[in-house]
Amino acid sequence: MGTIKNHVQLIGHLGEDPTVTNLESGRKVARFRLATNEYYKDANGVKQTDTNWHTVVAWGKTAEIVEKYTAKGKEIGVTGKLKTRTYTTDDGNQRYVTEVEANEILLLGGKNGNSTEG
Repeated sequence: MGTIKNHVQLIGHLGEDPTVTNLESGRKVARFRLATNEYYKDANGVKQTDTNWHTVVAWGKTAEIVEKYTAKGKEIGVTGKLKTRTYTTDDGNQRYVTEVEANEILLLGGKNGNSTEG
C-alpha cells in the first residue's frame, strides 16, 4: 500500500460570511464555517437531516477568491487537508482545534461554477 494521505473533500453551505484577515506579510487568510448535510430515514421511515459544521481556513489566492465570491448561504466545494493546532487560553487551559485547510474551492449553485487552487 502507498502512503496514506490527509485529504478532505466537502460540499456544503457557508454558515456565515467569511472572515478575511490581511497579514503584515501581505498574505490573506480567510476563515469560515461550512455546513454539510447527510440524510437518512429513522426507524419510523421519516427523513432526518444530520448537519455537521466544519471550520475551513484558506490562504493566499484561495482566500482572495473566498473573500470575493462567497457569502453566507453560498454552496461551495472544498478540497484540502485536516490540520490540528493547539493554543493556551488566557486562564492557562490548553485547547485543540481541528480545521480544514483548503487548497481548492469550487463555487457551486450559480451561473459560474468556478474552481480555484491556491
